[in-house]
Amino acid sequence: MKLIIQIPCYNEAATLPATLADLPRAIPGVDVIETLVIDDGSRDETSAVARRLGVDHIVRVTHNRGLANAFATGIEMCLRQGADLIVNTDADNQYRGADIARLVEPILAGRADLAVGDRGVGSVQVFSATKRLLQRLGSWVVSRAAGMDVPDAASGFRAMTRETALRMLVLSSYSYTLETLIQSGARRLAIEFVPIETNAPTRPSRLMHHIPHFLSHSAATILRAYTLYRPLRVFMGLGLVALALGVAIGLRFLYFYLTGTGAGHIQSLILAAILAIVGFQTLLIGLVADLVGFNRKIMEETLYRIRKLEAERETRAPIADPITDPTDR
Repeated sequence: MKLIIQIPCYNEAATLPATLADLPRAIPGVDVIETLVIDDGSRDETSAVARRLGVDHIVRVTHNRGLANAFATGIEMCLRQGADLIVNTDADNQYRGADIARLVEPILAGRADLAVGDRGVGSVQVFSATKRLLQRLGSWVVSRAAGMDVPDAASGFRAMTRETALRMLVLSSYSYTLETLIQSGARRLAIEFVPIETNAPTRPSRLMHHIPHFLSHSAATILRAYTLYRPLRVFMGLGLVALALGVAIGLRFLYFYLTGTGAGHIQSLILAAILAIVGFQTLLIGLVADLVGFNRKIMEETLYRIRKLEAERETRAPIADPITDPTDR
């Protein structure tokens, strides 16, 4: 059993040494533990520090592309290096290395495909009251979208099997945490949330610049992911609402017409017709989107098989670690 701990980094030369020093050297049930640093276009000495501290694999992206891309790049590299188990942690030393053994335990025991660290966001003292509220609200929304109880949707402390990593797709350019949970829920993966502790913050969050920024990007990510995997439910709901309003307004006009006062309510008839047409068209869009979804599933299965074949080929013939992201070539 080979475990690779991946660490996405952006200008983390100062915090990376403490993060690496805290990582476990041995875990029961794991034969080999390796580390991977994804340097997301850092302007400091992140890659040099990682190399000096003996990181096993280093991937340097030529320019900053964001956390989601760094996470996805790390997953691809872990697969190419033959990882049976992948753990993702943050470079700012937010998550305790000692909790990695607890995080991978559900996977090693065969209970989970994906394990997520639960920070207990409703009671984390280092978070402001506003941030705790937003974290709880976001987790509740993702719970509804994913169809399961999600206590900590924004946690980046995760462990996954090789099979889960092969099937994982990251389409967002903002963050992978919300999207991959909704995706995993739609695929009915076995997910377990593991209570963990966190270290004191070493720097402000780079994803949450300010509340409007966080809310707008998170809402867009959730809506996009939910619509992608549940299109019929989304468009059918919108279509039925429009149809119901159209019928209600139409019945109102019919009442006034039958009572002899309909001439003054012709606008209601027009609005009812518009709502009925919009509702019917939205239902049709939902049906088309659902059919497109079947095609997407076929494409995802094809992509999974291609990734699996490529990863197996490169595992049999190991390649030298790239200095830059392979997608830049």
